[in-house]
Amino acid sequence: MLASMFKKNPEKQTGQALHGYIVSASRNPALYGNQAVPDSLEGRFELILLHAALVIDVLRRDEKPVLNAVSQHLFDAMFEDFDIAMREMGVGDSGVGKKIRFMAEGFYGRAQSYIEALADSDDQTLNLVISKNILGSDAPDDRSVKLVHYVRNAYHALQKQGGEALGSGEAPAFPDL
Repeated sequence: MLASMFKKNPEKQTGQALHGYIVSASRNPALYGNQAVPDSLEGRFELILLHAALVIDVLRRDEKPVLNAVSQHLFDAMFEDFDIAMREMGVGDSGVGKKIRFMAEGFYGRAQSYIEALADSDDQTLNLVISKNILGSDAPDDRSVKLVHYVRNAYHALQKQGGEALGSGEAPAFPDL
């Protein structure tokens, strides 16, 4: 009985590894700066959500229980990391749960917006979604055009890679910017 409590969960390990890959991709210096995403707490948060949304969508498309489990563990690892980061920044224990719940709701809304916009072959919708969510702007500009290109390429590469490969722990195929 005790052995089962300490048994390794491969789906959880894969979800945690995918989260690590997503954080690394989100820290790509080419994504930040004057001509890209502001290098701020919010900018980094938004890029983590974006990358996670793309990976989770590819994992869930196969509708296999093991891949759904990996995507759930990825989600859990991401929000456990946010929880730790907020506590390290000094957010009080009583406020962390509410902020995490608010962040999770924001993730679901953003993920849905990204995936719906990617389904549209016209870049205008994706450009508006990226401008609003990541750049905090009501109007697309050069920065959002650059990100649209990156996001489309990333999503295409992840779809080509497939949920099975991601679910087996393969690093997500995020392109260079």
